[in-house]
Amino acid sequence: MKVLVTGATGFLGRYIVEQLAARGDYVRGFCRRRDEALEKLGVDVVLGDITDRAAVVAACRGVDAVIHTAAVTGVWGPWDLFYSTNVLGTRYVIEGCREHAIRRLVYTSSPSVTFDGTSQCGVDESAPYPKRWLCYYPQTKATAEQEVLTAHQPGILHTCALRPHLIWGPRDRQIIPRMLERARRGRLKRIGDGTNRVDIIYVENAAAAHLLALDRLADAAPVGGRPYFLSQGTPVACWPWIDEVLALSGLPPVKRAIPLRAAWGVGTVLEGVWKLLGWQSEPIMTRFLAAQMATDHYFDISAARRDLGYEPLVSTAEGMRRLREWFAGEGRPQVTRA
Repeated sequence: MKVLVTGATGFLGRYIVEQLAARGDYVRGFCRRRDEALEKLGVDVVLGDITDRAAVVAACRGVDAVIHTAAVTGVWGPWDLFYSTNVLGTRYVIEGCREHAIRRLVYTSSPSVTFDGTSQCGVDESAPYPKRWLCYYPQTKATAEQEVLTAHQPGILHTCALRPHLIWGPRDRQIIPRMLERARRGRLKRIGDGTNRVDIIYVENAAAAHLLALDRLADAAPVGGRPYFLSQGTPVACWPWIDEVLALSGLPPVKRAIPLRAAWGVGTVLEGVWKLLGWQSEPIMTRFLAAQMATDHYFDISAARRDLGYEPLVSTAEGMRRLREWFAGEGRPQVTRA
C-alpha cells in the first residue's frame, strides 16, 4: 500500500511512519522540513505546509491512503493559527483525497473534542460535542473531525477518526518535557485533590491503532464514518502517575497543591490579561489546563477493540521502563517549540 502521512516528523507521526515502513508499505511523509532519519527509512519526504492547499493536494497524488496527524496543539494561541492548520489543513487533505480518488483516510483527532470542563468517567463515542469550548484546540479539532466523518462515502472515500488520549513515550518533545521543565523550575502544582483518574496511551500503541484503522477501512463497514477513543485500556491515577514520571527523571514528587476552583479563577484572570495585552506566550494557567488536570477523563474503548481489533500491545509498565531508558540515554529531554 502507498500511504501519505501528514505530520510525519511529529511525535506520533514518526512512529506511524516507522510501523508502516517496517511492514513494507511505501510511505510518503508530508512535513515542513527535511528529516534525515525518515529518509534513511526509505520514506519519500515531501516538503510543504498543511495550510498550503496546493502543496497538500499535490502530496496526495499517487497514494492509496492518507493518515492525517498534522495539527497545532496547545492550550493557547491565536484563532487563525488553530483554524488554518487544524480545520483548513484537514479540509485540504479531504479535497486531495477526492481529487486523486484516494479510498482511505484516517484522521488523528482528540478526546478533548468531547470535553466541557467536567469529569468524564467511562464515556463512549456517543458523548456529544460540548456547548462551550475552553480553548481553540479542541474546538478546531472537533470541527475538523466532523468534516472528516461527514466526508465518508461508501465505495468512494472511507474515513474514520481516532481519539488517543495523552500520548506518551520516548521521543516526546511536548507533554512530558514541558511537565519536567515546570517541575525543575518549581512551577508544577497539583490541581484539585489529586484523586482524579485519566486515560493515557503509549505512543507505539497509538501508532498501531492507526494502521489497524487503515486496514479496516478497506471494507468501510463498520469503521467508516466513525470516531474511536483509544487508551491503554485502564486509567491511571493522574498525579501519582505524574510523580512516577518525575521520579524517572530524578525529580521529587509534586508537593504543592491548589484547589480546582482557585486554579480556574487564576486561569480566567490570566486569559483575560493575555487577551487584553495581545501576548502570544502561553499563560502558566488556563481554564482548560485547570480542568484537564483536576477532573476524571477516561473512556470506554470497547468500540475500538470490537471494530479495529485494537489491544494495547505495550503495557503501561513496559512503556514506563522504555521511558526510563530514554531518559537515561537522552539526559534531559528538551521541549520543542514551533
